Amino acid sequence: MTDQNDYNRRLIEEYRAARGAPDGPFAGRPLLLLTTTGARSGRRRTTPMMYIRDGQRLLVIASNAGAPAHPDWYHNLVAHPNVTVEVGAETFDASAVVVEGAERQRNHTSIPTSRSPSRRAGVSATTRPVTRTSSLAIHSSRSA
Repeated sequence: MTDQNDYNRRLIEEYRAARGAPDGPFAGRPLLLLTTTGARSGRRRTTPMMYIRDGQRLLVIASNAGAPAHPDWYHNLVAHPNVTVEVGAETFDASAVVVEGAERQRNHTSIPTSRSPSRRAGVSATTRPVTRTSSLAIHSSRSA
């Protein structure tokens, strides 16, 4: 896990230094930084991840790159849905909700895996059925 943590730490530093336009494997891809509150620890944790814009919302998929369980940040969001999001040069507070039912099914069928190499890899590698991965909608807390 240390290697992944080191990789994420470097990616976060690069993202912030480049004001949301990182070089390397994420250049030109929709990347955001999501800061959550730990479900058990209560500590703030920042995770880089790909997202899909859905109108005014941002969608993230908790596929965990094919692992058999949800990623830690998913459990953090369920326990503490108030988050901080960094997209490009913008930082804002938001709330996250697990998308369920027909909307969840629409999200999973409307997001082509070919548009996202990480989603394609996560979906093809996971031992959980794709229907068991969770999509979360992030709603900005700022006034329009």
